[in-house]
Amino acid sequence: MFKNSLSLLALGLLLAAAAPAVAQTAPNTKPAAPSQAEKGTGTGTITKTIPVAEYYEGGQEAMYDFIAKELKYPLLAKRNRIQGTCIVSFTLAEDGTMQGVKLVKQVGGGTGEEALRVVRLLKFKKPEYPILTSLPISFKLGVTGSNATEGQ
Repeated sequence: MFKNSLSLLALGLLLAAAAPAVAQTAPNTKPAAPSQAEKGTGTGTITKTIPVAEYYEGGQEAMYDFIAKELKYPLLAKRNRIQGTCIVSFTLAEDGTMQGVKLVKQVGGGTGEEALRVVRLLKFKKPEYPILTSLPISFKLGVTGSNATEGQ
């Protein structure tokens, strides 16, 4: 009787352990196609709307076109094949100037300094109130038409 009870207990534990694994398997469904916002607009890896872009003449696409034109890939980053996204934070004041421009994230090799330089070149229209925002600047090697064009 003891041996029979032990076998039943072992079988019960085995079934209990296997049940969650069976319950968590996904049915055969295809993932949804990415939306236009997820695909980006063809300039770098823009995946969502930057709120401060509405105060740039021409909007977000024009802003990233300007960044792509002005951005020079740092030589050190190019040599070491450093890629990634730098994030620059700033406050857009009521008079249209940027205050408190600072680097929140960098990937190294001079990319952070270059991202700061390019962001400081941007000219915005006057908002109704100060806006604290952050702007992602992507650095990608060998990608034509991105906001990380090969520079000097």
